[in-house]
Amino acid sequence: MTLRSMDRLEVGGRRVLLRLDLNVPVKNGTVGDPTRIREAAPTVRALLDRGAIVIACSHLGRAKGRPDPTLSLAPVAGVLAEFIGRPVRFVPDLVGDVARAAVAQAHPGDVLLLENLRFDAGEEGNDPAFCERLAALADCYVNDAFGTAHRAHASTAGVAALFAEPAAGPLMAREIAALSRVRDTPEHPFVAIVGGAKISGKLETLLALLGRADAIVLVGGMANTFLLAGGVAVGHSLVEADLLDTARDILVRARARNARVVLPTDVVVATALDAPEGRVVSATAVGADDMILDIGPETRAVIAGVIATARTVFWNGPAGVFEKAPFAAGTLAIATALARCPGFTVVGGGESVAAVQQAGVAAHLGHVSTGGGASLEFLAGDRLPGVAALEV
Repeated sequence: MTLRSMDRLEVGGRRVLLRLDLNVPVKNGTVGDPTRIREAAPTVRALLDRGAIVIACSHLGRAKGRPDPTLSLAPVAGVLAEFIGRPVRFVPDLVGDVARAAVAQAHPGDVLLLENLRFDAGEEGNDPAFCERLAALADCYVNDAFGTAHRAHASTAGVAALFAEPAAGPLMAREIAALSRVRDTPEHPFVAIVGGAKISGKLETLLALLGRADAIVLVGGMANTFLLAGGVAVGHSLVEADLLDTARDILVRARARNARVVLPTDVVVATALDAPEGRVVSATAVGADDMILDIGPETRAVIAGVIATARTVFWNGPAGVFEKAPFAAGTLAIATALARCPGFTVVGGGESVAAVQQAGVAAHLGHVSTGGGASLEFLAGDRLPGVAALEV
C-alpha cells in the first residue's frame, strides 16, 4: 500500500481542506480530553509553515444530519488555537455562503475550522452534491483522520475523489505503517490481546489474528463467553449466548494451528457494578449471583509473562469494567506489562488507549492508535474507504 504523502503536495498560497479527527468530549461548552486536538496540531502547523490556508473540518458526536448546539465544534477552535499557537477562526457553516465568504477572505497562514460535518446529512450519506460544494472550498485535500477512515463518508471518501492528488497527513501515515507491520509482517512471537464487552463487534478481527498470532489472550466481557463455551459457569456475567458455538469453533481453530489461547484463571467478581470492591475467586468458582468484572492477580501475572516474551503485541479492549476504579487493575496491569515489553507494541481502542494514558506509559509503546473501529477493520483485512481514497 502506497499513500500519497502530504509532504509531496504544493501547498504554498493554496487552500487545503484538512480532514481531522477532532471528535473530543465536550460538555457545557468545555472540551474534556484534548488528546486528539493535541495530536492534530503538528499537522496544522506543518501546513501553515509552508504557507497554506488551512480549512480544517471534522465531525463531533452523533449529530443526525442537522444542527445540534451541544455538538458544535466552536469550543474546539479555541483549544486548537492554543496547541498551534495561532488564531483559529471558527466558521458556523459548512458549504454555504458564510463558509465561502470566510474562505475568500482568508490569507496564507490563516486557519479556519468549519462547523460539525455531521450537521449536514450529506456527510454520512456521502452525497455527491455535498461533496462538490465541500471540495469547491479548497485547492487540495489532506486526510489525517484515521479514526474515521473505515467510513465511506463525504469528507473521507467522496471529497477525496474530486482532487487530483488527495494526500495522507502524518498521523494517517503513521497509523497505516504501524498497523501494516502488525498485520503483514509481525515479528514472532506475535501476541494478540483482545478484550472488551463482546465478541460480535470484533469477530472478523479475532479470526484474522487467530491466523497470524502465536498466542491469543482473551479478557473482558468476551472472555466470559469463551469460559461458558468451555463449560465454566459465569453466574450473572455478561455473555453472548448466541455465540457459544462460535467461541468453541475459535478454540478448535486455535488448537489446530498450535496457537496458545490464554483465558482468565482467576477473576474479580461482585454482585453489582457499583460495588465498592470486588472479590478474587478462581474462574471455576464464580457464584450464581456473581458478575465477572475484572481479571485476577494470577491471570495478570500470566499475561505479563506472555507479553514479556513477545516480539509483536497488539491490544484492543479492556480486561474488565475499566471505568469503575475497583475493576480497573487488570486493564492497568496489561498497560504496564506492555510498556516493559521489548517488542513492537500497538494499542488501539478508546478504553485501551485511556488505560495506557492513565498508567502513564503511552510514551513507552510502539504505537498508540487513534482509531478503534478503523484499526480493527484494517487488521481484519478490510479495505478502508478513507485509506483507499489516498492510495497512489
